Amino acid sequence: MLLAVDIGNTNIKFGIFDRDVLIRTLTISCNKNKTADEYGVELYSLIRVMGIHRTDFDGCIISSVVPVVTARIRSAVMDLLGIESLVVGPGIKTGLNIRIEDPSQLGADLVVACVSANAKYPAPCIVISMGTATVMCVIDKNRSMLGGPIAPGVMVSLNALTGNAALLYSVSLDAPESVIGNNTDRSIRSGVVWGTVCMIDGMIDRIEKELDEKCSVVATGGMAKTIIKHCAHEITVQDDLIMQGLKLIFDRNQK
Repeated sequence: MLLAVDIGNTNIKFGIFDRDVLIRTLTISCNKNKTADEYGVELYSLIRVMGIHRTDFDGCIISSVVPVVTARIRSAVMDLLGIESLVVGPGIKTGLNIRIEDPSQLGADLVVACVSANAKYPAPCIVISMGTATVMCVIDKNRSMLGGPIAPGVMVSLNALTGNAALLYSVSLDAPESVIGNNTDRSIRSGVVWGTVCMIDGMIDRIEKELDEKCSVVATGGMAKTIIKHCAHEITVQDDLIMQGLKLIFDRNQK
């Protein structure tokens, strides 16, 4: 079995592969204050709940945007499973041609998402990652990653708005029927939800205009299901995009 780990700023997602099949995903909160032992206990508990023995694993791959947590997860995996983890980064074979000015600046999660999208979707392609930030990665017709816009994530925007305005309060993220909100709750929900929807639709239009081509579009991340269903463009939501990308990269790096 393969353990795939996606470490984000907010959550850590574990994926368990039995050969080529993703049989389960598990999510815990990402906390920089947790020790390797604490992460090990959590991981052991999750595995036990599934009825999987730790000796069943023969590989682990990690994608991370939080270096301090990466080290602790690697240590926890080594102590618990006796496996040296493969970490997505310099020197790892991904098969992705990255054409931004400094490829080292591209987050590992975005690399993995683009690798996964390249394997499944027609090019050119726009890959939308909706987590702490909303990032849109553009893949051209030659399947090279060109770059893309980065915007505050939905919850970051909402928390910034309600946290810095004394008379505004946090709300749910259900889209109101009318864009013209007639009370504080509906007005905030309209601005956050419909505002994000319009940004995504508008960005897709502008990207396609720059490329002078229609793009396939895939979205992933915690907020994707909440927002994408309201978009005018045809956008596929794939929850396991990064997990599948990690499996592809792991396989490409086996001797």
